[in-house]
Amino acid sequence: EIAEFQKIVGSLIELVDQLAKAAESEKMKAIGARNLLKSIAKQREAQEQQLQALIAEKKTQLERYRIEYETLCKIEADQNEFIDQFIFQK
Repeated sequence: EIAEFQKIVGSLIELVDQLAKAAESEKMKAIGARNLLKSIAKQREAQEQQLQALIAEKKTQLERYRIEYETLCKIEADQNEFIDQFIFQK
């Protein structure tokens, strides 16, 4: 009976060891997945910051172009007025 008991206990210990190894393996997979998610989140955050900077840069450029356009429109109006005055003087 003691030999039978030892055999059962040995089997139980083997089974527990296998379960412990499987649990450790799953734990490592979970840690790896968590680290990957953190890395992806950081990459997305960095990409978002880059895109926000690009948006700000493009808005600044758009404002500069808008001012330049308004200035050119004013110059055109002034030149047209000058041409009209010149034509009417003749």
